[in-house]
Amino acid sequence: MERELILSTLPHTWIFDIDGTIVKHNGYLTPEGDTFLDGVEDFLKSIPEKDMIIFITARDEIDREQTENFLKSRGIRYDHIIFEAPIGERILINDDKPGGLATAHAIRLKRDCWENLKIVESDKL
Repeated sequence: MERELILSTLPHTWIFDIDGTIVKHNGYLTPEGDTFLDGVEDFLKSIPEKDMIIFITARDEIDREQTENFLKSRGIRYDHIIFEAPIGERILINDDKPGGLATAHAIRLKRDCWENLKIVESDKL
């Protein structure tokens, strides 16, 4: 199943959880290490260069080097990684533009199940 995400042509900020969202949950604790869920690597590489990418994870700071090395080895660019985030809900609060542009989107996925997302930019937003 594919879901279209219709966005403005403005630069965007993408915030991704790591475990269970873009990589197999707790894969970094196995001898094999992290592995991307099907479709995630291509999706991350399709995000326009003008956009900011932030990863957030409950992983300990001690896991930073391993996590960053995995992303770099796969050619995944990012701007920030936040470690030691609480394991509860992640809440995004943002104001809409006066012209009506919705400036916050949230996509919830089942653990370890990436949903194909298609980015569609519209200059009509």
